[in-house]
Amino acid sequence: MSQKQTVAARAGVAVGHAASSAAHGTREAIRKNPKADRVYRTTVGVVGGTTVALGVVLIPLPGPGSLVAIGGLALLGTEFEMAKKASGKANALARKALAAANEKRKRRAAVRAAADADADSDAAVAGVGDHDASGD
Repeated sequence: MSQKQTVAARAGVAVGHAASSAAHGTREAIRKNPKADRVYRTTVGVVGGTTVALGVVLIPLPGPGSLVAIGGLALLGTEFEMAKKASGKANALARKALAAANEKRKRRAAVRAAADADADSDAAVAGVGDHDASGD
């Protein structure tokens, strides 16, 4: 497979850079106006806090509750330093949990494969004996 990016991937990267530049410029303009900055930070705080709260409520239910909470922390982290630190720690913890789950899945698959191989070899041995005994 070629290491070159597809046209769509290059276009996506270009759009991402343009959006990032536009967002950065918009934030700088907002920060220059104290009222707009206060409104913006309050809005980010309310939306991010609501997202975290929703994620915490969803954690016991089946679905991505913890991911929603981490997303809310990331949103809060765009404006608040403490949330940025908490988001970094939560992301590290999520990566560690994912690695542990993947390792457990690999071990389980290896145990299953070994059990299947043993069962197949036992069946082959039993099948040879049955075949000889039946006289076919």
